[in-house]
Amino acid sequence: MVAGPVSAGILMTGLVNGKTGYRALLSRLIKWRVGGGWYGVALLTAPLVVGVTLLALSLISADFLPGLFVTGDQAALVLSGLAAGLTAGLLEEPGWTGFAIPRLRLRYGAFATGLIVGLLWGLWHFIVALWGSGSPSGTFVMAAFASQVAFYLGVLPAYRVLMVWVYDRTESLLVAMLMHGSLTAFTTFIFAPEVTDEQRLFYYLVLSGAMWAIVAAAAAINRRRRRTADLLQGPGAGAQSAS
Repeated sequence: MVAGPVSAGILMTGLVNGKTGYRALLSRLIKWRVGGGWYGVALLTAPLVVGVTLLALSLISADFLPGLFVTGDQAALVLSGLAAGLTAGLLEEPGWTGFAIPRLRLRYGAFATGLIVGLLWGLWHFIVALWGSGSPSGTFVMAAFASQVAFYLGVLPAYRVLMVWVYDRTESLLVAMLMHGSLTAFTTFIFAPEVTDEQRLFYYLVLSGAMWAIVAAAAAINRRRRRTADLLQGPGAGAQSAS
């Protein structure tokens, strides 16, 4: 499953664009001069949103404290989380950001592209969600499945919209890999709380709301900046931007 997106992305890039496509893919992969601020957005968005959400929920129950705060071996948890996150980013983003997103952006806006790819990203994990929703005896646990669905179809689409906005401004596949890796590292490992399936479902629903709130705030800021730019450029700017 993890190797699917990278395999499909590389194969389809060759079939559609040949050597030119591979050169463009490589140039976006090694593009690292994008400004430190974008690295901050890519690396810190997930831990900040996840951490604040869990700390807020910990006021209801200490069970929601981030795993890093309660584990006895913090170094091992961080290292395993970073390793898993980097692996996920490296193996999935050549498909999502390397191939699918640039082509969808030719037809759709950033929000629509992020939503389409985000939903596909979530559906891609359906088998994992199903497989991970059983008890040790093999019995299907609906609460466990529901929590996985809440994460894959609630959190991932919102986060992908943010990833598309960052990619639009950096055109760096490397930054996309790091942003993906940060989410995997902090949600699945480093900050993952030791909770019941029902508590995890509640947590993921709250996290989904928090992620979509970030999307809404970013969209509002972008609209305000565009309006300000149009006003500064004069009355004809709006018509020129629309064209």
